Amino acid sequence: MYLDWTYIILVLPAVLFSMWASNKVNKTFKKYKNSCNSRRITGAQAARWVLDRNGLSSVRIEHIKGDLTDHYDPSANVVRLSDTVYDSCSSVAVGVACHEVGHAIQHATNYAPVKIRTAIVPITNFGSRLSVPLIILGLLLASFGEVFIMLAYIGCACFALSTVFQLVTLPTEFNASNRALKTIDETGLLRGEEYKEAKKVLSAAAMTYVAALAVSFAQLLRFLIIVNNRRN
Repeated sequence: MYLDWTYIILVLPAVLFSMWASNKVNKTFKKYKNSCNSRRITGAQAARWVLDRNGLSSVRIEHIKGDLTDHYDPSANVVRLSDTVYDSCSSVAVGVACHEVGHAIQHATNYAPVKIRTAIVPITNFGSRLSVPLIILGLLLASFGEVFIMLAYIGCACFALSTVFQLVTLPTEFNASNRALKTIDETGLLRGEEYKEAKKVLSAAAMTYVAALAVSFAQLLRFLIIVNNRRN
């Protein structure tokens, strides 16, 4: 039986880290989702209030099905909040809603990492579709000439675009959470333990993006090692 040690040593630890981070977000959210904040303000109300406070009354808020499927859609200029956030008055719901509003504010203020991420989305999507087929094709045909190994390296370069995308995503997500927590603190949307609960879930969510970068980088390194070994 063949064992891929590059996967076991490089990728598997990153995948396990990603699973741990995702589980931590869910556990943290579930732990606090049933306790209503003292102001009894819902996620949707908090989002609307923060948007209006920042002069973004044109940004709509919509209800979307699912748990923690919340996101800001810049193409439609809308903040979409999930079942567990939209009508919930929990501190963690307010935190998540304000985080998504943070993304809307980033777009409105031309936050640099967001502009970079938006600009590279098309080429990243294109590269991610081509990367693995090019690597496999290059490895299979490597014995027929150096040009096919170069094809595999081009596949690695295409995959690297996804890693760059994950790298640019990190400051975007951390900044959105920082904006959310700063607004919550300065305006008193949440106080004391409520603020700490919101901070815990946003900190846990941030780790999922760190994990996504770790998985992407580990996979890229694995591909490069495999291609280099095939070349040698």
